[in-house]
Amino acid sequence: MATPLYAIRAAKNIAAQVLAVLAAVFGIFWLVWIIWTTLRMGVSSLNLALFTEMTPPPGAEGGGMLNAFFGSALMSMLGILLGAPIGVLAGTYLAEYSSKSWLGETVRFVNDILLSAPSIVLGLFVYTMVVAQMGHFSALAGGIALAFIVLPVVVRTTDEMLRLVPSQMREAALSLGVPQWKVTMQVLYRSALPGIVTGILLALARISGETAPLLFSALNNQYWTTDVLSPMANVPVVIFQYAMSPFENWHSLAWAGAFVLTLFVLLTSLVARAIVSRNKMTHD
Repeated sequence: MATPLYAIRAAKNIAAQVLAVLAAVFGIFWLVWIIWTTLRMGVSSLNLALFTEMTPPPGAEGGGMLNAFFGSALMSMLGILLGAPIGVLAGTYLAEYSSKSWLGETVRFVNDILLSAPSIVLGLFVYTMVVAQMGHFSALAGGIALAFIVLPVVVRTTDEMLRLVPSQMREAALSLGVPQWKVTMQVLYRSALPGIVTGILLALARISGETAPLLFSALNNQYWTTDVLSPMANVPVVIFQYAMSPFENWHSLAWAGAFVLTLFVLLTSLVARAIVSRNKMTHD
């Protein structure tokens, strides 16, 4: 026979489960709605010109987003090239060399703050430190702004992945007289590589849709350019500007760009998840 205390606990458990399911359904509903709307509006606006022509001037018909796609790819790669190596090295220091020192704890605290900092604040910081000093917007400043978003993600991922490597592997290598740096390079990195790559891919997926930092750093450019020291077009800013415009053609391009960007983020996230799943199956 169930006691009153057991009945109360069971009722609370059922209520918590119902609320959790309702919250999940609520979130999934809006997610599906957003994805479906982007898919419906974006697919109808897709055409070959989107990938072969430049962004059109106001009121012009046709046009595409070739320069914006190139600019986004270039600045995202700059962000990864600038942020990922520093993030891997910092994460390695935290996992292998800090040993709960005050410096290590301070770095972790600052990294957590940077991880949760609004991207517009990072963009404003880069504007003050880079754009204002150069006197103009540039793709380089955009890459630096994106690197500040990549950095904390890679630091956290590298730190956690290296900590998951069994201590027996470190001890076995060190007992053979292998130097610490070689243990890290040839043993720990090899074991943690899938997780580190996953973190970098997730950081890439995140920065590919950032608008605020690029508004303060790279701004935009209607024309094709490969000069990283000049303003450069990019997909998020073009979508923002075109969606706010009164021109129907620009609205169509904005929807098409949003669809391509969403598809890229989805595929990148799926690749990251596939790497994690494969790594788990290998270890199991």
